Formats: sequence, structure tokens, C-alpha cells
Amino acid sequence: MCESVRIDWRYKDEWIEYVIAKPEAESLQADGRIRLWARIPQAGGKYLRVVLLEDRETVHSAFFDRRFREQK
Repeated sequence: MCESVRIDWRYKDEWIEYVIAKPEAESLQADGRIRLWARIPQAGGKYLRVVLLEDRETVHSAFFDRRFREQK
């Protein structure tokens, strides 16, 4: 079975790399994937969510998360 991977290529590689290197928040999903968030100033301060596979290297998806709120 092949899973679809959702990556919008409007997101610059350096933004994705930034989120992986300096996440502001992190969450482990039940399936082992890792969610990372970081604010991207060049995108108007939006938060980019990057979901990695269990190996912490393979990007499964990346998108701006409108529902994410800064952790206080």
C-alpha cells in the first residue's frame, strides 16, 4: 500500500530545514511520526508544521498550520 505524501513545494527547503533544526514545539504521533513547528518570519510569521517519519530524517509533510498557537 502506498501512502500519499503532502508537501507543498511553495515552502522553501531552508524553511523546512529550519523547522527541523530549531523547532519551537514538538509532538509525537501515535504512529511514531514526529510533528515539529516553528515560526517563519519570511512568511508573515506563520507557523510551518513539518511531519517527519520515525527516522527523524524523512519529511512526510509540510504545511502552514493555521490552528497552531504559540506555547506559553
